[in-house]
Amino acid sequence: MGTFFYMLLAFLVGVLVGWFLWGRQRGELDSLRGDLDRTRSERDRLRADSDRLTGELDACGKTRADLERRLREAQATPAAGTGAAKAASQAPAALMSTPAAAKSAPAAAKPAPKKPAAAKAAPAAKTSAPKASVPKATAAPKTAAPAKATAAKPASGKPDNLRRLIGIGPVNEKLLKAQGVTSFAQIAAWTAADIKRIEDVMNFDGRIARERWIEQAKLLAAGDETEFAKQFPTAGTASNT
Repeated sequence: MGTFFYMLLAFLVGVLVGWFLWGRQRGELDSLRGDLDRTRSERDRLRADSDRLTGELDACGKTRADLERRLREAQATPAAGTGAAKAASQAPAALMSTPAAAKSAPAAAKPAPKKPAAAKAAPAAKTSAPKASVPKATAAPKTAAPAKATAAKPASGKPDNLRRLIGIGPVNEKLLKAQGVTSFAQIAAWTAADIKRIEDVMNFDGRIARERWIEQAKLLAAGDETEFAKQFPTAGTASNT
């Protein structure tokens, strides 16, 4: 009976030790499997990185080859350009001979006017020609003088209230006065070049034509208040600008 008990006890101890050892070995086996899986994933990642770096290296090689090709073309182009420049520089040498010939020709032509004696008999005809041309020369300044006077008169007079015009507020009035525009007559006499200059300064884009500044200024400069109030009823109100 005692022997059977010891045998049973030894069997149970062996089973417990075997179970313990098996569980421990199983844990180590699972750990090794996990390490193996991690190693495989690292291997796959390294392979992907290797493929990516290989692709980038190939792209860099292609870019380098393209840059070297462009550099060779750029070096070949100036060589052709210098040949053309040399050919062009040789052309002035041939042209330099023509001024010398031109200078020598007037030198030979200068003695010719001294020989004819009939030139002294022509003063009467020459004096008649200037008489006909004098009125034309004097007529031009007479017509140009009134234009300058009319352009200068508005600036010398009393400044007008430019804010009566639709589209001109305090800011625009200051900008116009800074440009020397102080009267309706000046605005009424604006040309296309004046309009462009003023719009460039005031950062406008066709606003002067849209708001009809010149038409308003002509009516006010002429003193036609009735027609001005009829055509521009909003002038002088809160919506003036």
